[in-house]
Amino acid sequence: MYNTIVIVGVGLIGGSFGLAVRRKYPNTRIIGISSRAAITSALEMGAITEGFGYEELDAAVADADLIILCTPIHRIQGLLTVLAGIVREGVLITDVGSTKKVITDHAAQVLPKNVDFIGGHPMTGSERRGVDAAEPFLFQNAIYVITPSDGIQDKTIKEFSNFIGDLGASVIIMEAGIHDRIAATVSHLPQMLAVALVEMVGKFDSDKEPFLRLAAGGFRDMTRIASSPFTMWDDICRTNDNDIKQAIDFFIERLEQLKMRIGTPSLSEDFEVANITRATIPKDTKGFMRPLFEVLVVVEDRPGVIAEIASELLKSDINIKDIEVVKVREGEGGTLRLAFEGETTAQQAIKHLTGIGFVARMRK
Repeated sequence: MYNTIVIVGVGLIGGSFGLAVRRKYPNTRIIGISSRAAITSALEMGAITEGFGYEELDAAVADADLIILCTPIHRIQGLLTVLAGIVREGVLITDVGSTKKVITDHAAQVLPKNVDFIGGHPMTGSERRGVDAAEPFLFQNAIYVITPSDGIQDKTIKEFSNFIGDLGASVIIMEAGIHDRIAATVSHLPQMLAVALVEMVGKFDSDKEPFLRLAAGGFRDMTRIASSPFTMWDDICRTNDNDIKQAIDFFIERLEQLKMRIGTPSLSEDFEVANITRATIPKDTKGFMRPLFEVLVVVEDRPGVIAEIASELLKSDINIKDIEVVKVREGEGGTLRLAFEGETTAQQAIKHLTGIGFVARMRK
């Protein structure tokens, strides 16, 4: 275990690291390096034990056993260059960047031989940002990819893997280039598709043809990630552009093939393959954006009914992550979609709501 951990960039991920480590290892010294406002919040919530500004980097990392870089990708590269000249021998440096080859290659170029680097990508997140959104269970059941540098000892890799596993994550070890190709297809491509689809429908929308008014249900669910901020994706697209472009080209080719089968019996084969393949996707792990478990609640059309449901769930300490009016007919009522972070929480909500007279069920 690492006695002194330095977290550079105490936001959602960095703050959650601190909280998770302190929950598992309460006596660990955790030093945070961030803006003054973030440091103040992190100290108040107990995510770190000491805080420094970025200008105090030298002093902050002097005794570090593990340094975790939780900043945007371009800043990670710059930090690696600076750290190369100030860290002590034997320290382990890691990062949480969403692309890995650019970072691991840079680490290999700038870090001295007596400093180890293991790239990392915790595939979890939240719609909220900043240290105030941090939580100790962010890494629970999340896939955490690590990409060790060439020449690093197996003992070091094992120790770090066990550390991440202690925080609740499932560790997968792979080459940085393989990670980036996979991420381009299963994470970065869907983001680009969601952006393009919402942009296209938005351009079609008009008073005469109200596309957006009809864009509910499946469309809204499918394009939820289009709300992700560009500031987060700018670095990803700059550092994984070739793999993303290749994934888009493959998808265009596949879409053209699918297009030719629309209206023919052979289209059923595509649906069958898609159904079978999707069923093999693990359901017990978090992805880049957390899966939400949805509950449908039948409600009357009366003032205050939504507030009543929210208040009743709050009494049982059940947190609603998202809420949407799915169907409503004036004077008759409709259906609410409530989203919860875990299946257990969703089932608790159903039990509580049915107990007070509402009709509620899990959305399949």
